[in-house]
Amino acid sequence: MIIITGGAGFIGSALAAELNARGMDEILIVDMLGTNERWRNLRKLRFFDYMEADDFAEALNSDQIEWEIEAILHLGACSDTTETDASYLIRNNYEYSKMLAQWAVEHQVRFIYASSAATYGDGSAGFLDTGPIEQLIPLNMYGYSKQLFDLWAQRTGLLEQIVGLKYFNVFGPNEYHKGEMRSFVLKAFEQISAGGKVRLFKSYRPDYADGMQLRDFLYIKNAVDMTLFFLENPEVNGIFNIGAGQARSWLDLANAVFAAMERTPNIEFIPMPEKLRDKYQYFTQADISKLRQAGYHKGITNLESAVADYVQNYLMKDEYLG
Repeated sequence: MIIITGGAGFIGSALAAELNARGMDEILIVDMLGTNERWRNLRKLRFFDYMEADDFAEALNSDQIEWEIEAILHLGACSDTTETDASYLIRNNYEYSKMLAQWAVEHQVRFIYASSAATYGDGSAGFLDTGPIEQLIPLNMYGYSKQLFDLWAQRTGLLEQIVGLKYFNVFGPNEYHKGEMRSFVLKAFEQISAGGKVRLFKSYRPDYADGMQLRDFLYIKNAVDMTLFFLENPEVNGIFNIGAGQARSWLDLANAVFAAMERTPNIEFIPMPEKLRDKYQYFTQADISKLRQAGYHKGITNLESAVADYVQNYLMKDEYLG
């Protein structure tokens, strides 16, 4: 049995879809379905059972798990970078992760968890997954909740037995339920469909022109394949960047969406909300040397091809993975 926490979410459901494609359906989906539309991500998936996150935690703590578990892919977390309830983030992203990791190590179960590129903060300390974790200063509470768990795993020595993955800007099908946390590709598709133009934030730094702020954009299919590499290679542990390894501009991304929709680019630059200006990352780029050295040698879909696949084969068809 493979456990996927956050299994109805974006990356979690994409992992389940790929496991299905590889002939695996002994999967337990763990999530908190709540009131949003993430349940739709489950409809095309094959899995053994579903449990709410609290029920799963109770079953673990009371030793009521009756399956032989091979791995826990821990994608369950609040991923809203604007969340201000620090106590909620600590309980959901930190304490819950600690409980799962300890249980997994004690029971010799492979544990792969989602950290985040948000832990790198403004990038002034670089984006090296080989650098000192304690020197990183996240810009928001979400990033700090992820940073806390990375630090705890390192301090307790568990990081030598588990895998933490720092996902950069992942986009693709099955993110539809994420509200404001949806990728710009999806938002741009909706903006173009509705009004024929895209709105991008102005730059507030003289070294970056409007639209030339840079991000490491990674297609979900690549992110999933990189993640499952660690399931297939249980001897590889530690923290790893999960990204394309190449920064591209928001302007590049917008133009790729227009091209995929066969529309003429029409871009408007708008003011950035003041509450975001001090927390905005102008540049992210994953250094994936460590991932390559660990043995992952597959190619990474270029931005234009990835956007075209997402727009034409999923967004235009209202399609899901699976």
